[in-house]
Amino acid sequence: MSGRWLVFDYGEVLCTRTKALPSLAERMGAPLAAFEPAYWAARDAYDRGASDLEFWSTVGDALDVRVDEATSARLTELDIEGWSHVAPESLELVESLAEAGAALAVLSNAPVSFARFAEEQPWTRHFSELLFSGDVGMAKPDAKIFELLLARLGAEPGDCLFFDDRQANVDGARAAGLHAHVWQGIPSADELL
Repeated sequence: MSGRWLVFDYGEVLCTRTKALPSLAERMGAPLAAFEPAYWAARDAYDRGASDLEFWSTVGDALDVRVDEATSARLTELDIEGWSHVAPESLELVESLAEAGAALAVLSNAPVSFARFAEEQPWTRHFSELLFSGDVGMAKPDAKIFELLLARLGAEPGDCLFFDDRQANVDGARAAGLHAHVWQGIPSADELL
């Protein structure tokens, strides 16, 4: 194993890709083909600390749909539910690593509302640190969030092995000195571990 700390992204590493986008588009009265680009275009600001209402209003503006507090709350519930499904094979890996005494952390680009939900989930008990971008107003692949992670872990960059599904985030981690790999599933991770 390359590092003393094993750090995992959440979205599409620990969890499966959301299947909520069609439901979200329907709730906003927009075709999925129009909704999806608007959703992803606004996501970075959301992951960096924008409120739920700010996010959904930005998506709504792109679709010419007015979003009020009640609509925002319902869309947020649907969105969180969509991202809430931890992949069974990832959970098995995390549980086996935890049982073996590995030091585990999560570094995820995620909004504040999702962070509060995640903290209450049983899988988080395996992790010594949960760092969600929305809570700190910065996001991967920025160097500052990797510096903050290292400070919270009390670790040197070379002490960490980081898995993320996005090459840009892996590149950002490597630039900050961490060992980092694009997540390609359990068999690939097992080889590295």
